[in-house]
Amino acid sequence: MSRSRIPEFYKFSVTNRLRVLYEREVLSEAEYHMLMDGKHLLDAAKADRLVENVIGAFSLPMGLGLNFLVNGKDYLVPMVVEEPSIIAAVSSAAKVMRSAGGIRVDADEPMLIGQIQVMDVAHPTRVRQALLARSEEILNLANSLHPKMVSRGGGARDVEVHLHSAQGARGDMLVVHLIVDTRDAMGANLVNTMCEGVAPLVEKITNGKVFLRILSNLTDRAMVRARVEVPVAQLGNGTFSGEQVRDGIALATEFAAADPYRAATHNKGIMNGIDAVAIATGNDWRAIEAAAHAYAARDGHYTSLTKWYANEAGNLVGELDLPLKVGTVGGQVQSNQAVMIAHRLLGVESARELAGVMAAVGLAQNYAALRALSTDGIQRGHMTLHARSVAIAAGAEESQFDAVVEKLIASGDIKVWKAREILDGMTEPAGATTGEGEPTAAFTADSVEAGAGYAKIILLGEHSVVYGKHAIAAPIPLTIRADVQRQESGTTLFIPRWGVETELHPPTATDNALHKSMDLILQRLGVRDEPMRVEVYPHVPRAVGLGASAALAVAVIRGVAEAFDIELDDARVNELAYECEQIAHGTPSGIDNTLATYGRPILFRKGELPGSAPAIREVHPARPIPVVIGLSGVRTLTAQTVGRVRAAWQAHPERYEPIFDQIDQLALAGVDALAQGDIATLGELMNIDQGLLNALQVSCWEVEELVQIARENGALGAKLTGGGGGGAVIAVAEADRTEGIAIAMRRAGYDTFITEIR
Repeated sequence: MSRSRIPEFYKFSVTNRLRVLYEREVLSEAEYHMLMDGKHLLDAAKADRLVENVIGAFSLPMGLGLNFLVNGKDYLVPMVVEEPSIIAAVSSAAKVMRSAGGIRVDADEPMLIGQIQVMDVAHPTRVRQALLARSEEILNLANSLHPKMVSRGGGARDVEVHLHSAQGARGDMLVVHLIVDTRDAMGANLVNTMCEGVAPLVEKITNGKVFLRILSNLTDRAMVRARVEVPVAQLGNGTFSGEQVRDGIALATEFAAADPYRAATHNKGIMNGIDAVAIATGNDWRAIEAAAHAYAARDGHYTSLTKWYANEAGNLVGELDLPLKVGTVGGQVQSNQAVMIAHRLLGVESARELAGVMAAVGLAQNYAALRALSTDGIQRGHMTLHARSVAIAAGAEESQFDAVVEKLIASGDIKVWKAREILDGMTEPAGATTGEGEPTAAFTADSVEAGAGYAKIILLGEHSVVYGKHAIAAPIPLTIRADVQRQESGTTLFIPRWGVETELHPPTATDNALHKSMDLILQRLGVRDEPMRVEVYPHVPRAVGLGASAALAVAVIRGVAEAFDIELDDARVNELAYECEQIAHGTPSGIDNTLATYGRPILFRKGELPGSAPAIREVHPARPIPVVIGLSGVRTLTAQTVGRVRAAWQAHPERYEPIFDQIDQLALAGVDALAQGDIATLGELMNIDQGLLNALQVSCWEVEELVQIARENGALGAKLTGGGGGGAVIAVAEADRTEGIAIAMRRAGYDTFITEIR
């Protein structure tokens, strides 16, 4: 099991996140309880022993950067930071880099420079030679002051002498550099002691006057280099191609390299990640900042610390070089329980390893910021996260939180007073969930609010249904709702949970599928020129095989029809939603839009001729069928998996037609199993279907892990649902086993919920 790969971790409650870490043995039992109740961490009494004039202990959020693969090793990265979006962004970037083989780092031996300033020197050049000639004597004296450091393999290594031209009445200045290997200690006090200790000897040799004796925070003898190469195919999204993302990041780097005003913000983004790890691990983030920015200006021009470019293969390459002197031992680590827990979470064995991980975090943080800036812009995500902070400040409870955030963003006034106003007007929503995320009531289609589109699962028949075979689908208690209001000018689409806010206009070839689908709906309903605001509230995760695009289309169609008093029957809604699915998926079967429209368990078969109506038959289970749904955390586009299967089928129809026929027979047998309430048979059919879907190469290791977990914990059957390539897994079991299956999935880091087919 991957240490740093915990899918959907951000969706867990704090309690469940800690439980996952404890169950994976990342946290000890004592550490688990410390973080759960906050006791035994830094309190005022302990703080009073660390600094002066203490009046309390100040708290900051500590989160985990996920998905990091550095030099082939998994890392959970503790980060202490108050700014929203940093941890989420770096985890997302690390996931991309992980799929590309991870980040490679190389760190120098941890050398620190101590400086001894010498004034009033009569013959600086001659004195310089004298100091170098007696460097062994200086080193021996310095090392005698810290024999334990020497015994650990560290100590003073070299002496350098630098001459600075006269700036005042006292003539030229000599500066002696004492180069010290501090091993795993940060080493500031150690180096300062050595400088103090050798100062009298330096004065004797130079016949001058020693003035300042102190370490330098420009730690360019402790350099770290991080590098990543991301294939261009992994950079694109639904709006921008991989080449566009790559070239945008490279162009943004050129800006930072040339312009110090841009470089300051560019490098601040890098340090957002590095500082957060430094604080969590008890390191001096101020010294780290000073070194980084001094190094960025080493040639007399302040510039970018990173370089992003396209290599000969067309892939995106990112490189970060910076001085990074950190420690893993010493008072700051051992005097603060939270810091000790952070080190255990991170699992590094040396200061060099820690420096390498921190550089990897800085590179990933920089990638995330540049990608956002060069594509959709960074403000959209920041505003959503700012709204979350405001909702907390206003006192929103967990059951109200998402709704308050959505309404805040929709209002445009992301202020505490507005959040409180929203809270005052709210009542407890129906269909609240338990602390574990499961609906408290089983779903029936009649319980879903009018004007919504339904999410779905496919029990049997994925992919073969595209080729005219049967499939069984059923609704689940997740919907998408659209609220459409007329306005004076312009047409705006707003989906706060997905970070979408855009003006709708006649689409061009470069517009994404969502924009084109919305335009199609307005055109077909005859309101393309009518100004309106379309606000969408999705409770269906995207790109996980649960029919989000179809549910969105149905919700918007019904919302627009209601706003403009357009009479539409379900058949017309379904027909128009299918046209939207064609834009989103190319050659859809029609099952998603049908289920999104009608919200009933059905046996579905695509029309035999182009344009002909599908054959749809309601399925009536003899008893409720308990279902556990596990989300793999891997998003996928149905159009891509359908396209890959189609290409394979076209190349070798004789191999794939028999697989489609077998899946068809499983679906027909599934109808009988549902009619008899025979969960055991239904489960067996699903298990066989999963094997056939794997043969179609539409599974992935996360899906297979979820399937295995489900079966090992009492599921009678488990398989992927939807297009595959990631997405969701469904498992059927007797009702007394569903909770155990869901808990096992959550222990492995996957988000789940439990429902029923009726």
